[in-house]
Amino acid sequence: MSNPVQLHKARQGQLAFTVKVGRNAFTADVSQALGGDDLGPDPHDLLDASLGACTALTVLMVARRKQMPVEDIEVTITHTEADGLYTLNRQIRFVGKLTDEQRDYLLGIANKCPIHKAMQGRFEVVTALAA
Repeated sequence: MSNPVQLHKARQGQLAFTVKVGRNAFTADVSQALGGDDLGPDPHDLLDASLGACTALTVLMVARRKQMPVEDIEVTITHTEADGLYTLNRQIRFVGKLTDEQRDYLLGIANKCPIHKAMQGRFEVVTALAA
């Protein structure tokens, strides 16, 4: 079971919310063009960031376990939306003296991160009033 994600209206900002996950907290908001104050990432940014973070963490854990000389992993996520399709574009850069074989292996690991797998599956959202 994952940590519950809780949101409460932030003290600052027109639309900003404080997001709490376990011991961590940050602000989510929308741009000024959408009526917010741009005090934090918007929900689409957070979705994109979840894939990027999961990718970087998963690949780094595997690289360390395999003792590959990875100094850094840079992941860039962009997205487009058209006709009901949300397309995530992921670019990965490995920093370190890796062979082409190691880079190809780690690129394949990126597709095995848990968020990537979840996004390839089915989603169901169940909504209920809290007590």
